[in-house]
Amino acid sequence: MESKPTILILGKLPPPIIGPAIATNIILNSRLKEQFNLVHFDTRINAEVATMGKWSFAKLFKSFELYRKYKAVIKKEQPELILVPISQTTMGFVKDAPFIRIGAKYAKVVVQLRGSNFKNWLAASGSFTNSFVKKTLKKCAGVIVLGNNLTHLFEAYFTAEQIFVVPNGGNYELQTKKETELTILYLANFLPSKSFDDVLKALVILKEKGITNFKMNAAGAWDNETFKQQCLTIIADNQLDNVTLFKPQAGEAKMQLFADADVFVFCPKMPEGHPWVIVEAMANGLPVIATDQGAIIESVIDGENGFIVPAEQPLVIAEKLEQLIKDAALRKQFSEQSKTVYQTNFTEEKMVENLKGVFDAVLEGDFV
Repeated sequence: MESKPTILILGKLPPPIIGPAIATNIILNSRLKEQFNLVHFDTRINAEVATMGKWSFAKLFKSFELYRKYKAVIKKEQPELILVPISQTTMGFVKDAPFIRIGAKYAKVVVQLRGSNFKNWLAASGSFTNSFVKKTLKKCAGVIVLGNNLTHLFEAYFTAEQIFVVPNGGNYELQTKKETELTILYLANFLPSKSFDDVLKALVILKEKGITNFKMNAAGAWDNETFKQQCLTIIADNQLDNVTLFKPQAGEAKMQLFADADVFVFCPKMPEGHPWVIVEAMANGLPVIATDQGAIIESVIDGENGFIVPAEQPLVIAEKLEQLIKDAALRKQFSEQSKTVYQTNFTEEKMVENLKGVFDAVLEGDFV
């Protein structure tokens, strides 16, 4: 019997509950196990969102220990291919680079970007950083991005054949709707970049117009006390009694929030990749109001299964919410289209199929 190719998957696992960790968990438990010998190497250092991106001597020592263990795992498992998620910050990429450089000595390395800010970061960085990134990526066999409109990020480093598109995809145990009142849902970490404050300002605009025949559920983790107080002040000062805040939700509780919702709103003002919450919202058949960040517009088709609005525009968010609150037929139309788009493009089976295509192409190709 022919042995399965060994693929070493680098990545964090929850906690914290963030997109890359969710993706790693899905990949490791997917049907890819049937075609490949998947070996996981956990690169997690941060146990919570608040400590991410913050430097410390303890984290530095942990990083060096990780590199040592990583090399030992490679020698033991002898993978043919190594999948390395990369950061789009200088500190993050410097931490990722040894995984690429060490791995490339033993196997083909494919890097994966789970965001869309790569070019912006390098444009704001010096020549030394740009040179370091270029030399490091030169050791790779290819790169994976989350959407077709993100392939341009790596055109300066890879050929078209080396740039692969693998959108996020997952399968979910959907729950039965229990809420009878029309419900709007925000579900993401409460970061300033995710613009939850703009959603709250939109609710204030609706209230001033006398539109209060709905409730809003919002769930996530706070990482910024100042931003938290700003949001709580908007709620208190404007008596937004129809807003309920939840701690981060997972599993059945999370899916129940989606099931109880009628509209999903997520309007980040900073670059995103392909947010998992968008996939989850579509799986639950929700109309989506979102901004044009990363690969979102490849999921949320303006006027078909939701609305794409400008960033930092509470007034426009309010207008689209009003339209969906008042028009049940439109909500139903968008809901059905969300389900169709999800089932066609963003299931776990589709993601696994796309990822298998990448692995096969790199293992069989001669890119490096």
